[in-house]
Amino acid sequence: MSVASVTSTATSQTATTAAATKTATGIAASMNADTFLTLLMTQLKNQDPTKPMDSTAYVSELATFSQVEQATKTNTKLDSLLSSSFLSQADQIIGRTITSADGTTSGEVQSVKITSEGALARLTSGQDVLLTEGISLSQ
Repeated sequence: MSVASVTSTATSQTATTAAATKTATGIAASMNADTFLTLLMTQLKNQDPTKPMDSTAYVSELATFSQVEQATKTNTKLDSLLSSSFLSQADQIIGRTITSADGTTSGEVQSVKITSEGALARLTSGQDVLLTEGISLSQ
């Protein structure tokens, strides 16, 4: 085997690893354990046999993946908890009179819609009020 052949193979494998890393970084949010293991196995199969990857690097990659997976699960649980809180707030406010934090909008709450910004109260007058701090309630 010639030196040029080895250099070409090593360059190709480095490019493959770099592409896999870039792809993994770009899709980290949608990556699951199976995808990660597939990428890891591909990396193992394509590594330079004269310079194998250090085992601590694999452990580091596994730890990083575990952290990303746990962060994703935590975000999902927090979103669920936040939605539950908004629904509880909505249940307590329908039929009551509210005044916006700046005091410009007031009226009886007809319905509440959960949005990405939070709970949005629809008043009987047709106006919408975002339920944030400073909203005052009355019967």
